[in-house]
Amino acid sequence: MTLHTKLTTFKTFTTQAWALTRPYFASEKKWQARALLAAIVLLNLALVYMAVLFNDWNRLFYDALQDKNSNVFWAQLGRFTWLAFAFIVLAVYKFYLTQLLEMRWRAWMTAHYLQRWLANQAFYKLELLRFASQPDAPGAPARNPDNPDQRIQEDINQFTSYTVSLSMGLLNAVVTLASFVGILWGLSGGFAFTLGGSEFNIPGFMVWMALLYCLAGSVLSHYIGRPQIKLNFEQQRREADFRHHMVRVREYSEAIALDKGETVERDQLDARFGAVLGNYLALIKAQKNLVWFTSFFGQAALVFPFVVAAPRFFSGAIQLGELMQISSAFGQVQGALSWFVDNYSSLAAWLPGVPPPTV
Repeated sequence: MTLHTKLTTFKTFTTQAWALTRPYFASEKKWQARALLAAIVLLNLALVYMAVLFNDWNRLFYDALQDKNSNVFWAQLGRFTWLAFAFIVLAVYKFYLTQLLEMRWRAWMTAHYLQRWLANQAFYKLELLRFASQPDAPGAPARNPDNPDQRIQEDINQFTSYTVSLSMGLLNAVVTLASFVGILWGLSGGFAFTLGGSEFNIPGFMVWMALLYCLAGSVLSHYIGRPQIKLNFEQQRREADFRHHMVRVREYSEAIALDKGETVERDQLDARFGAVLGNYLALIKAQKNLVWFTSFFGQAALVFPFVVAAPRFFSGAIQLGELMQISSAFGQVQGALSWFVDNYSSLAAWLPGVPPPTV
């Protein structure tokens, strides 16, 4: 796929995602929706500020331990108590309001699409199109909208949930990066080396290392995990097809019983469920490959800042508290830059809720 094709596909996708997102925030419930969204954004910003305060606390607390300064140690423990309490309150209300927004958004979208589905006999016309274009085999691609009733029930729930969580996570990552990159730049110092008889010094060395580490991780995550996008889309379609056929058996139970069609219906259900399991097994294998990489990536990130900053600590250039502060700041910057890596599986599950790009 060429770069131009990728950009066109991405533009189409964002247009479709916005077309699904905008109506609720421009509806009769817009002020309620916008107020909830604004509150969640403010809580996310407050939690990032708390992380900055915790980072400063790390330096003072561990320096007190190294210096055996009991007065500062107990004072910082007291400070930690109110910092932790404030963090807990903010985290609880962020969770509550986020879930409330997801629930209200889902309720509005479900009512909206149910009205469209039931208006002008659309449900009947879609069913006629479905039977007119049945795929040759269970699990084969459908040429028209499949199982709109099942899609309204499940896909809207998934779309609203992932859209809120991923967008707020991205906001949190951007604000965290903006808050901590300056802190890490100031703490990390420069990296001096000699090459070809010339001396060089790289300022903000830890920032550049975090950027390279996460850039490599993001690229590898995409190439390892991108099969999940298609597989998640297929999984939703095949699950909906299986549920739809079971509903059909219940609705036409009398006709099936009179025609003694139980064996035929069982074969149809087995075929559809086999398609569900076959795709799910492929999805599990794709997820396993990504978990291998992300687990390694996350564990290596725990020790990476200590390895890089250790020479300065052992030379006496920095104390234990500053080393821990560097580790904490690096973790925040690395975590923000790793948003794509950490959320790749969620992105792969969210994308099928919007007409997916070809990958």
